Amino acid sequence: MELAREEREEFAELLAGLSPQQWESPSLCERWRVRDVVAHVISYDELDFRSLAARFAKGWFLQDRVNELGVADLTDRTPEQLLELMRIHAEPSGLPAGFGGRIALVDGMIHQQDIRRPLAIPRTIPPRRLRAALEFARFAPLIRGAWRARGVKLVATDLDWSYGRGPQVSGSGEALLMAMAGRRDALGDLTGPGRSTFAAHVGA
Repeated sequence: MELAREEREEFAELLAGLSPQQWESPSLCERWRVRDVVAHVISYDELDFRSLAARFAKGWFLQDRVNELGVADLTDRTPEQLLELMRIHAEPSGLPAGFGGRIALVDGMIHQQDIRRPLAIPRTIPPRRLRAALEFARFAPLIRGAWRARGVKLVATDLDWSYGRGPQVSGSGEALLMAMAGRRDALGDLTGPGRSTFAAHVGA
């Protein structure tokens, strides 16, 4: 939870510096602008179990559709209001607080990069936070990092972390995390004899 809170606080700092045009810019998430990504990140925090169940039922238990409903609920909020909600929910609650805050940590980190990469706003993610995200991303049900990494060995070049067996794929921990999450944009930052195999799994 401490790491998740730190990630959200840094996310809020990023958002506070964006221009109106950047809020409307495309993200790495298909069909989502920056503002839509922000809405998604905070769209589950205020839902109790009954409200969460109702949203899943309305979305036919299809994750993409359920996420779209959450974004739609906040579509009328201004960037300033979305930023304020991010600050209010710096301490994750509801579904994002699951697994000791790991859901919020990984979701927040991936989606922050979904914004930073297209806008060319680099960052250095604290190693402790990044390592925790990489560990959880392997087995988080909606990320399927271990499934995408099957048959290769992922090796971070900027921190002490590796996973898997097979031909090596090397790159920054951030690039490995984003590729494990299905972001093909990160593949260009990876090298090694296992890259083509990993790329095929990322695109699947």
